Amino acid sequence: MPTNEKDAAAGLVEFLRACPTAFHAASKIRERLDAAGFSYLPEHVAWEVQPGGRYYTVRNNSSVVAWKVGADACATDDTYHFQMTASHSDSPTYKVKAVPELAGEGGSLRLDVEAYGGMLDHTWLDRPLGVAGRALVRVGSRVESRLVDIRQDVCLIPSVAIHLDRGSGLAPQLNRAVDLCPIFSAGALETGAFDAMVAEAAGCDPADLLARDLFLVAHEEPRVWGRAGEFVSGARLDDLQCAYAALEAFLATENPGCVTVYACFDNEEVGSGTKQGARSTLLADTLARTSAALGKTDEQHRRAVSASMLVSCDNAHAVHPSHPEKMDAANRCRLNGGIVIKEAANQHYCTDAFSRAVLVAVLERAGVPYQTFANRSDVAGGSTLGNLSNAQVSVHAVDVGCPQLAMHSVYETAGARDTALAIGALSAFYDADLKIEGADAVELA
Repeated sequence: MPTNEKDAAAGLVEFLRACPTAFHAASKIRERLDAAGFSYLPEHVAWEVQPGGRYYTVRNNSSVVAWKVGADACATDDTYHFQMTASHSDSPTYKVKAVPELAGEGGSLRLDVEAYGGMLDHTWLDRPLGVAGRALVRVGSRVESRLVDIRQDVCLIPSVAIHLDRGSGLAPQLNRAVDLCPIFSAGALETGAFDAMVAEAAGCDPADLLARDLFLVAHEEPRVWGRAGEFVSGARLDDLQCAYAALEAFLATENPGCVTVYACFDNEEVGSGTKQGARSTLLADTLARTSAALGKTDEQHRRAVSASMLVSCDNAHAVHPSHPEKMDAANRCRLNGGIVIKEAANQHYCTDAFSRAVLVAVLERAGVPYQTFANRSDVAGGSTLGNLSNAQVSVHAVDVGCPQLAMHSVYETAGARDTALAIGALSAFYDADLKIEGADAVELA
């Protein structure tokens, strides 16, 4: 791979390593924004926003919206608009319940967990796991949130031996209430040991651990691999690969003619219907408050939104080498072929002819490769955050993603070149000053 592609793949690997949960992803994104000179605007304080400024806000410590106001973005009401990308910070895993331990045979302890999102359950079996997320702790008269990342392997979900369940074979029938609760102790630990461990990691007394959002984490290292270095594998590629690529593009570009926006939402894997999800008011509130702080009226803000565009970034299904029949005969994508434009007649993806044409024009002008994906006509397919976000901020929008294999596995695989290609594609979008005229035309300035 060329050096920039190697650097992009290496940067992705480090990002995956640093972001075991959505809370850690938001923290890492904030770290990058702070280093780049962005000002943090908490939602509960008054905002001051100026042309040429860089800002970000956070909700629930798991979703981030950042924006840069171009120096000429407010020059006229006819040109004021937003160019946005959106990705998500969460991935399918198992969440530890409020009462965390299940006592069992011989004094053993298991962790009581439930599924967060739709993962491939069998991929989580027989591998040591850690725990990460956030803890809410009492500090005097205050309650504070603290990140927790227990890198020690502390639990494991064991398979039932094939000798004891002859019917399981290669396709075990797993009951999430029975088979997916990891073993935490074989008898050496007593009830309460889990919260004692979490309290130690959070730096507090167990009595001051008031609540927690903690998830199981696989610690197998992400890596670039293959004889020719073609592959990158790791946990949470869906959707941290897009979150990383969009962030790199956002930080690397300057567009004086508009307000460029980077959004990374939590809770996509469970429907986005939370205060911090893509269906929430977070993005709408951020844009409206930005316009108001820039002296724009409600009428001017609504006009700006109508002239804006969103690129929804969530990974796509690459053709499986052993099962090409699972894919549409013509609209399929491959690893290392570039960013994928996704479309569905049922509108599970937000792409339509207008938004596709705009993005294709941008990419072709920049000489950036792209691919096309659609589900087989007899497969319902999935959905993502583009249309959900559009319920609050209705703009022209297109769904894209990096092609990958084994989506929702504990350890996913993508193309090592595709991170750099996605950064190039999203940089081209951020750089293009789009002058949208309804759904009739667009000028690529």
